[in-house]
Amino acid sequence: MNKFLKQSFNLTVVFFVTVSCAQSKMHLDKDKAIEERITLLMDQMTLDEKVGQMNQYNGSWDFTGPLPESGSEEEKYEHIKKGWVGSMLSVRGTDKVRAVQKIAVEETRLGIPIIFGFDVIHGYKTLSPIPLAEAASWDLDAIKNSARVAADEATAAGLNWTFGPNVDISNDARWGRIMEGAGEDTYLGVKVAKARVTGFQGTDLSANNTIASCAKHFAAYGFAEAGLEYNSAEMGTSKLYNVVLPPFKAAVDAGVRTFMNSFNTLNGVPATGDTFLQRDILKGAWNFNGYVVSDWASIREMVVHGYAADGADASAKAVTAGSDMDMESHLYVKELVKLVEDGTVDEKLIDDAVRRILRVKFELGLFDDPYKYCDAEREKSVTGSEAMNDAVLDMAKKSIVLLKNDGNILPLKKSGQRIALIGALAADKNSPLGSWRIAADDNTAVSVLEGMQEYKGNTLVYEKGTDVSLGQQLFVQEVKINSEDYSGFDAAKKAASEADVVVMVLGEVGFQSGEARSRTELGLPGNQQELLEAVFEINKNVVLVLNNGRPLALPWAAENVPAIVEAWQLGTQTGNAVAQILYGDYNPSGKLPVSFPRSVGQCPIYYNHLRTGRPVNSQDNVFWSHYIDSQKTPLYPFGYGLSYTSFKYENLKLNKSQYTKGETIELSVEVTNTGNLDGKEVVQLYINDPVASIVRPVKELKGFELVELKKGETKTVKFTLTDAELGFYNNNGDYLVEAGKFNVMIGGQSDKGLTGQFEIE
Repeated sequence: MNKFLKQSFNLTVVFFVTVSCAQSKMHLDKDKAIEERITLLMDQMTLDEKVGQMNQYNGSWDFTGPLPESGSEEEKYEHIKKGWVGSMLSVRGTDKVRAVQKIAVEETRLGIPIIFGFDVIHGYKTLSPIPLAEAASWDLDAIKNSARVAADEATAAGLNWTFGPNVDISNDARWGRIMEGAGEDTYLGVKVAKARVTGFQGTDLSANNTIASCAKHFAAYGFAEAGLEYNSAEMGTSKLYNVVLPPFKAAVDAGVRTFMNSFNTLNGVPATGDTFLQRDILKGAWNFNGYVVSDWASIREMVVHGYAADGADASAKAVTAGSDMDMESHLYVKELVKLVEDGTVDEKLIDDAVRRILRVKFELGLFDDPYKYCDAEREKSVTGSEAMNDAVLDMAKKSIVLLKNDGNILPLKKSGQRIALIGALAADKNSPLGSWRIAADDNTAVSVLEGMQEYKGNTLVYEKGTDVSLGQQLFVQEVKINSEDYSGFDAAKKAASEADVVVMVLGEVGFQSGEARSRTELGLPGNQQELLEAVFEINKNVVLVLNNGRPLALPWAAENVPAIVEAWQLGTQTGNAVAQILYGDYNPSGKLPVSFPRSVGQCPIYYNHLRTGRPVNSQDNVFWSHYIDSQKTPLYPFGYGLSYTSFKYENLKLNKSQYTKGETIELSVEVTNTGNLDGKEVVQLYINDPVASIVRPVKELKGFELVELKKGETKTVKFTLTDAELGFYNNNGDYLVEAGKFNVMIGGQSDKGLTGQFEIE
C-alpha cells in the first residue's frame, strides 16, 4: 500500500470509529426526548444485552471486598461485567452501590446503569409503623409523608427503587402479610395506595431523594385460601374487579412506575404467567407503561405449580404473559436468547420489556448521572436524623387506636400514681420494629418502658411476667413461643398488687407477622393470656397495650379489661408514641382499617360482605345465617376507634332526594366535640345499593374526612358523591351506575351512624 492509500485508509477508519462512538453516545443527549433516547440505545444492543436488562440478581456479597471466585456469585459478577444485569436488589449503602454501578457503567460495552431495588416497606433504617398501622391513622397526608421520609433515607443509601407499596386488600387475619397493606376496604386502600406512591415518587422522579415505587402483588395475593402463605386465590370476577383491582388502578393513575406480580395462582393460573392480568388489564386497558418484575423466583416456581414443564417453558410463558424482569429465578438470562433464536418467543416481546425498563432508568436520571444516589455525605447526614425520628414519631401517634376506655382510666395521671408495667414486650426494643425491617439495626426501637420512664411524676415498676419469644429471626422457619415458663408470674402479681394502675404490654413478637407467618390461632401467643388473667385477678385497673401485626381475637380482654390500646408495631419511636398516648399528651384518633374477629373461626371477616338470603332470624327458627356458638359480628368493627373526648353526629342532609345519572350528590352532617378535650374524628360515609344487577355489599365506604375539633366546637362536614362512588363493575369488567334507591350512613364507625336515602332516576 502506497503512502497516499495508507493515509486514506487510516482516515477512513478514524472517521468510522468517530461516527460509531458518536452514535453510541447519542442516547446520552439530555436534550432528546426519552423515547428517542431509548430507541437510540436499543438500536445498539445485542439480544444478549437486551435480555440482560430483564435480569435481576440479589447482591449477596460485599462488592467493596474481595470479589467472588467461584460458583453462582462469580457468575453474577461476570454477568454484570458483560452488561447482562439490569437490576440488583439488596445492594445498599453508597459505597457498595457505587462499586457495582462503576462496573456496569465503566466496564461494559454500552455502560447501561443498574437500578437498585430494596424492600422499603415502612422505612429504611428509621422505621415508621407497619403499613397496616399507618392505615389506621386514616391520615393520608401523614401516610404520604411517611413514604416521603422513607424515600429520603433510602435514596441517601444509594437506592432508587422500592418494592412497595403493597396494595393488596385482605380481610383474613390469619395471613401474615396483612400487616403490609391498608386492610380490608377497597376505598381506603385506593386512597392509601395513591398517598404512598406519590410519597415515594414525589413530583420529580429524577430528584436524588425520590424513589421509583412498585405496586404489589398483582393480583389477589391477599385472598390466599385459609390465610395460608403462597396459597391459591380463587375468586369470581365481581370480587376481582370491585375489591382487588381498584387499588392497583389507583397506583397506575398516581404514576407508579413498576408492578410486581404475585406468588399465587388466580383461577388456576400463576399470576406470573397470567396474560389476562398483565397484558390485557395492566398494559392494555390501563395503558401502564412502566415494567413488571416477578416476585422472588416466581417464574421458576411456575414449574412447581405444574403450569410450566421446565425453566425454558416457564420463561416463555412468563415473558409472553408480560413479566418484564426476572427476580432471582436466573431463567431469563439463561433461556430467553435461545427461545428467541428458535422462534418460540417473538423478539418484539423482549424489545417491549426492555423499553419499559430503560424508560424508568431514564426517568430516574440514571443515564445522566449514574452515581447521583451515591453521596456518602448525604447518607451520613440523613440516616437516622432528628427530622426522620420526628416524622416517624408523628406517624406512630396517629396510628394508635383506642379500643376501650371504661371509667376513663386513660389518660394516666402524670403524678401521684404507682404504675406497674408488665410484659416482656414492654421492654423489648426489637419486636416494635415489626416485620420487613431489613435495613434497620436490631434493638433500635424506643421501648414502652423507655418511653414511660420519660414521665418522672409517677413511680414506675417494671416486671416481665413472662417471655413471649424464645428467639426470633427474619429467615428462621419458626418463632419459638414460650408456653411453659411461669417463673415471672409471682413477681408480676406482686407488682400489680402494689400499683394504682397496671399497664400490660402484650401481643406478638415482630416476626410473628409478615411473609410466611400465617397463624391458625389469633389469641395472645404463649401464656400471655394466663398472665393477663392472673394480673387482672389481683388488680382490675388494667390498661392493655397491644403490640401486634395483625388483628387479634381477644374476647376475654374485650369483656373484662377496662382499657385497651391497639398500638400495633410502631417502629423506631414506638415507646415514645405509646407513652404520649397513655399520658394524654396526644389524644388518640386512629380507626381500625380491618375488623377484629371474636374467634379465628370467623375468618375471613369483613364489614362490606354481601347479603345472604337469610341474614336474620325472621321466622324464629334455626335456619338463618349465624354461628351456633358465637355472634357473627366482629369483636371490633372496621372504622372503629375511640378518643379521650366524645363526638355527636346530627343533621344529616342531602341537597335533594332525587337525582339523574351523572349528577353530583351533595351531603353534609354536623359533628360536635361534646367532651372536655380537643380531638380529631374520622367522619365516615357509607352507601348501600339495595337492588342491583349484581348483589352489592351491605355497605361500602365511599368517603371520609379527618376533622379536628376543639372541645365544644361544631363543624359541618361535607361530602360529594359522583358516578365514581355510586357504580360498580359487572362480571365483564364494565363499570355501571344503575338507577334506583341508595341508602347512606354517616358516622364514626362502619356499624353505627345517621342514615338517609336518595334515588337516582
